[in-house]
Amino acid sequence: MTGSLFSILWLILIASSLLSPLLDKRRTESARVRLLNTLSQKRGSRVISMIHRMEAFSFLGIPISRHIDIEDSEQVLRAIRRTPNDIPIDIILHTPGGLVLAAEQIARALASHEAKVTVFVPHYAMSGGTLLALAADEIIMDEHAVLGPIDPQLGNYPAVSILRAIEQKDKNSLDDTTLILGDMAAKAMVQVYESVYHLLLAKFPEDQAQDIARTLTEGRWTHDYPITCRMLRDMGLAVCNEMPGEVYRLMELYPQPAQRRPSVQYVPVPFERRSPTSPPRGKD
Repeated sequence: MTGSLFSILWLILIASSLLSPLLDKRRTESARVRLLNTLSQKRGSRVISMIHRMEAFSFLGIPISRHIDIEDSEQVLRAIRRTPNDIPIDIILHTPGGLVLAAEQIARALASHEAKVTVFVPHYAMSGGTLLALAADEIIMDEHAVLGPIDPQLGNYPAVSILRAIEQKDKNSLDDTTLILGDMAAKAMVQVYESVYHLLLAKFPEDQAQDIARTLTEGRWTHDYPITCRMLRDMGLAVCNEMPGEVYRLMELYPQPAQRRPSVQYVPVPFERRSPTSPPRGKD
């Protein structure tokens, strides 16, 4: 009898350990949907989130990183098709970038939507994410959020760096593979520039659209260079910092995979000053 009871308790423990993560995942997904619905009703818009985190599972102990892919473009295009032309679209972006094809498909679909399109960037939207932001009528960013350059990459190398390296060599000494790579890099530079330019041409005079497209695609910076709100405003882009609180709360529902110990900790309550006001920086 004791053995049977122990076996039952052991089975309950195993079942609980297996079901608990599934239940937690279901609760988190339901909370995301409720929050998206709340923001949608508040703004009278279709709200789409594209949030790429490190995946909760891993391959051989290495966490899998998400990026903009064809599945994303299929889902976003489907959401846009299901949105009436007179309903605004809000898209929440948190992404390191991804496939050029997928990002261009989404950007063109957003740009062709007749009602207002707003992109929210709570932390960062790099590379292909920046391309999506440029397709919007308005970009709303956290004060410290950033976008990134859109210069094309071939494998592990920037296309512009490949071309500059080839320019410094005697072409007669280069192998066919290098020459082919250089040809692909030149085509990629033209293609990405034209995509950005045509997106901007609907919102800016031709000269300004050319300047912004050239700045973002010519390889002026490294691919992970942070382009701030101030820099975007200087380019002439419509950027503001009035981020809805729901966007921040939504980000909290997309946590990174749990680590053995947290790398950042703080007490998650509003700060209350209990000492005399300290002087501003740089003043005694």
